[in-house]
Formats: sequence, C-alpha cells, structure tokens
Amino acid sequence: MSFHPSSQILSNYADILVNFALNGGKGVKKGEVVFLQIPESAKPLLLPLYQTVLKAQAHPIIQYLPVEFEKEFFSLASDDQISFFPSLFLKGKIQQADHIITILAETDLHELEGVDPLKIMIRNQSLKPYKDWRDLKESKGKFTWTLGLYGTSAMAKEAGMTIKSCWNQIIRACYLDDPNPLTRWQTTQSSIRRLTRKLNNLPIDTLHIRGQDTDLTLKLGSHRLWLGCDGRNIPSFEIFTSPDCRYTEGHIFFDQPLYRDGNLVKNIYLEFRQGRVVKATASYGEKWLHQMLKVPNADLIGEFSLTDKRFSRINHFMAETLYDENFGGRFGNCHLALGSSFHDCYSGNPVKLNKNSWVSLGFNDSALHTDIISTTDRIVTATLKSGKEITVYQNGQFLPSLLTC
Repeated sequence: MSFHPSSQILSNYADILVNFALNGGKGVKKGEVVFLQIPESAKPLLLPLYQTVLKAQAHPIIQYLPVEFEKEFFSLASDDQISFFPSLFLKGKIQQADHIITILAETDLHELEGVDPLKIMIRNQSLKPYKDWRDLKESKGKFTWTLGLYGTSAMAKEAGMTIKSCWNQIIRACYLDDPNPLTRWQTTQSSIRRLTRKLNNLPIDTLHIRGQDTDLTLKLGSHRLWLGCDGRNIPSFEIFTSPDCRYTEGHIFFDQPLYRDGNLVKNIYLEFRQGRVVKATASYGEKWLHQMLKVPNADLIGEFSLTDKRFSRINHFMAETLYDENFGGRFGNCHLALGSSFHDCYSGNPVKLNKNSWVSLGFNDSALHTDIISTTDRIVTATLKSGKEITVYQNGQFLPSLLTC
C-alpha cells in the first residue's frame, strides 16, 4: 500500500527543522547558509525545506544525494580511493555552512552486508578531519546541524510496519499533527531543560545501571553537563551526557538491533574493564562489531543517554537509531554510544581546551560515534560526591521530583 504525507505535514516538518532545530531552538537567521543534504528517496521534503529556508531569508545550498551507490563504491574502489579525503571540498563546505540539515531515508538497510568491514572502517576513519572541523566550528557557536527522518517502504518493512503506520510514528513523534508544532516543541524543550538543570545541580560522582543482563557503572567526570532537546535531532527527547570514558565497569545487553553502515547487528552484549570493551558478542553481525571496535577509541564510551517515556510518543521499533534512541514505550530507553564524546557536554568554554585537556578530563576522541540501544526495564542510581545514593530513573522515567523542580 502506498502512502504519501500531505503537503501540510511536510510543510510543518520543514518549519520545525528550519525554524526550531537549528540555532539551538531559535531557528535560522537572515543571511545564514543552510546546506540541505537530501537523498533522492526523500525528494518530496526537499521543496518545503527549500521554500522554508528562503522564507527565513537564508541561503539554501542543495546536496541532492543518490541512493544505493555505496555497494558499488566498495566493490570497485581501490585502497587509495577508499581512504581518499577530499580536503579542499570538505574544508570549504564547513567554512561556508552555518547549518546543515540531513534527512535520513534508507532504501536498503542491508546494502553493505558482505562488504569487508575493514574497508568500511577505513573509509569512516578517513573522514575524521571533516568531523573535527565540524565539531570545532560547533564549539565556537558558529555552526549547528540537525537530522530528520523521511519514511520509506524499505524502512517500514524492516520495522514490521506499513508505510502509513511508519509515517504515523513520524508525525506523532515530531508533533506534525499539532495545530502549532513549533510551539509544542518549544514547550517540550522547556520541560526537558528544567530536568537537565536539576540533573546538573546534582553533585553526581557515579551512575549505576541495573537491568536485564545489565550491571554497569559509569563515572560522570568533572565539568560535565546533561543536555537534551537542543535541536540536533528531530525528534529529540533523550537526556544525555558524555561520562569520563576511562572508568566504565561492568556489562550491558542491548535488546534493540543496530543498523549502521549498511549492516545489521543483533543482541549486542558488551563487557567493560577500566573503560574499554574487553568482550563483545552479537547473535548477528558480530564480524562488523568486532571490526568497529578496532577503530582507535571506538571501544570507549562517548555518551550515556536516558529517554523519559513521558516525553516520547514513539512506541514502535523503527529500525533507525534517530527514532529508536528516543523510544518511549513501556520503559523508555537507555543507550550508550561507543566512540567520540560530545564537547558541548563540557560545562566550560570548549574552545579554550586543547587535545591534552580533553584527554585529562576523560572526553573520548574517535572517528566513530555508534549508538546502541536498550528498551528493557532498568534502574539508574546516582552516587553523589558525598557518598549518598539516590535513584534518578526507574520504570522508564526520571523521578517526578526531578521533572517538576
């Protein structure tokens, strides 16, 4: 059965992505440059985005991307081609861009299965300077980005849904059916920011996560911030931080499949000792997982996140990290990201820190950032610097006292 979102829904979607998601919830400004990275499978959303950027008196630059070319690349490319880094082009792009909107719209979620994972990781590592340039400009407050999802038949099928039910999840998650979606997002942002302020006022030393096949301890680290609903993802309900990557201990099981680099990995189990993954298993896609963990510092944690089910309207597996890491459902979700930390989780001015300073604070640096998700029930207990223990998250939600303060 075919389904196409209405022009009003797409217009609302574009309004949220341009006028809320960018500039940390404030939207684009007159004269700014906005790159629109849109795959051909999401073409119906391109015109509304283009129109919305123009109406904001900003400058749209379209990057219209073909789909299902990746397998051809890895089948035909030489080692030199795989590791090639178009430095002049990408440097110019990041210098020119004030914002980037990227739309995800997969047409083959298994496109690279069978490709040597080492080739994929070499390609990912070759692009790290571009990631570093983006991060630096973002740290200076001169660049923002956001991700959105355009539902496709392939994605719906992978998630066991019809295309219409897939789009219903997108519409509800993004408040696209609300009389005033922009105002609704601003209200959600205010609620989540109240919660992050409360968490940031707690002198947390360590976090203990207990649940199904999970017993994990994280050290928050000094000068840390909890963040949420800053516009970098739409939807964005998760509350996250970047813990000290050197002190992760214990084990954790992830019940949600991971789709990454055209590969599927199921039932991931990780054990940590002194920060690093010392054991990793998966019932499917384990070869890709092991190769990913060989990328420098991809075996260290970069992010810890919790989603409060009272915020999220997502109640179905979507086969896309952007949505699955914001899953509400019965127990909310928690996710870890292996790889790079977020510099905006530093409570000071990130521009003033050099590479050695980031290392000394326990912020991880890697070419990768791989989110892995669990939606099973868990209890998260914080040990404060005084030694006092308090439960901060249970039954899929933060304690009511944290949410209402």
